[in-house]
Amino acid sequence: MSYPAIDFLYLNEEDMIKAGVMNISDCIDTMEEVLKCLRVGDFMMGGKDGTSHGCMVTFPETSPFPNMPTNKGEDRRFMAMPAYLGGPFDMAGCKWYGSNTANKEKGLPRSILMVMLNDKDTGAPIALLSANLLSAYRTGGIPGVGIRHLARKDSKVLGIYGPGGMSRTAIDAFAAECPEMDTVKIKGRSQRGIDGYIAYVKEKHPQFTAIEVVDSLEALVRDSDCVYFGATATSDPNTYAKVMGEWVKPGAFIVGTSAYDVEDQFLIDKCKLVVDDIGLYDAWAQEYPYPTFGYGMDIFGCKFTDMVHDDLITRDRIISMGDILLGKSAGRESDDQIITMSVGGMPVEDVAWGKYCYDNAVKMGIGTKLHLWDAPTFA
Repeated sequence: MSYPAIDFLYLNEEDMIKAGVMNISDCIDTMEEVLKCLRVGDFMMGGKDGTSHGCMVTFPETSPFPNMPTNKGEDRRFMAMPAYLGGPFDMAGCKWYGSNTANKEKGLPRSILMVMLNDKDTGAPIALLSANLLSAYRTGGIPGVGIRHLARKDSKVLGIYGPGGMSRTAIDAFAAECPEMDTVKIKGRSQRGIDGYIAYVKEKHPQFTAIEVVDSLEALVRDSDCVYFGATATSDPNTYAKVMGEWVKPGAFIVGTSAYDVEDQFLIDKCKLVVDDIGLYDAWAQEYPYPTFGYGMDIFGCKFTDMVHDDLITRDRIISMGDILLGKSAGRESDDQIITMSVGGMPVEDVAWGKYCYDNAVKMGIGTKLHLWDAPTFA
C-alpha cells in the first residue's frame, strides 16, 4: 500500500475458486502450519486471554419490538470472529457471518460468510473475501491434518454422519489422504441431502466404488476404518449421535466438526483423545462453565474438559494436534489404537486460508480493486 491512499481487493466466490480455495491438499498443508502456530503461541484471538472463538449476537424467542428477529429453533444469529496469526502468515482479519436455518427455503446456505484481511500495523483493509467456501474448506482442512497423521493409511471404509457441506470437504480430505479408501457409508436425515451427497461423491471421488446408505448409527460405525461426524447440532445433548464402544473397529479414527458423543468408559479405557488445540476448549470452559458439553457448547472436545473436571481422566490425556506435529506428543502408536479427534474451528484458520487465496489472487491478477480513500478526511 502507498499511504495515506488505501485500496483493497474484493474476491467474490468465483474469484476465490480461481484462487484455489477448493484445493484441499494445500489447505491441509496450511492448517498444519496454523496448528503449529497455536502451540507456540504465535496468535491472538478475542477475549481477555486471546483464545475466544468470537462474539455472537443471538436473538430471543419472543420480542416486543416488531422488527427484531426472533429465534425459535432457526439458529438465527450473527457472529464476529477476529484473529491475528503469526508464523508464515503474519496477518490480521475477521470472519463475519449471519446464520438462519430458514435460509434453505430461499435457496441460500444456513450461514453467509465474509472474511476481511487487515494490515497488522495500521488496521487498513487488505482484502474482502467471499468466505462460504473458504470456511468450508478450512473446516475440512483441520480434520484433514488428523487424517494425514492419525488415520491408518490402509483405511478402506469411511462412515459419514450428516451428508452436508462440511462432510463434502471432509470426504475431499479423506480421499486425498487415504488413497486406498473405496467404500463410504452414509447416514443422513433427508433423502435430498443424501442424494446430493452421493452425486457429489460420484462426481468428485470415483475411488469410492461402493456407496451404501445405512439407517442406523451402529451400521455406520461397525467395520468402518474412519468415521466423520458433520451433522448440524441441536441444543439438546440427549439427541447427539452416541457411539457405543462395542461398535468401533480396532484401529478406527473418529473425527467430527459437530456434535456427537462416545460412551464414557470406552473413551476412558480405549481411546486416544485429540483436539485441534486445547486452548480453544479451555476458553469455552470459561465462557460456558461446567458442564460445558451440551450445555453451552456442542463440540465433542468439551466433553474431555468436563471429564477432567469430574476426575475421570487427567488433563494430559487431551492431546493438541499441534503437539503431535511438533513432535512433543505421539500420534498413532499402533495399528489397533483407536483415536478420536475433536475439531472446534478457530478464526485463525480463516485468516490463514484467506491469506493463501489472497496471495494467489494477487499473483494471478484476479479480483476487483476497491478504493477506500485518497486521503482520510479526518486524520
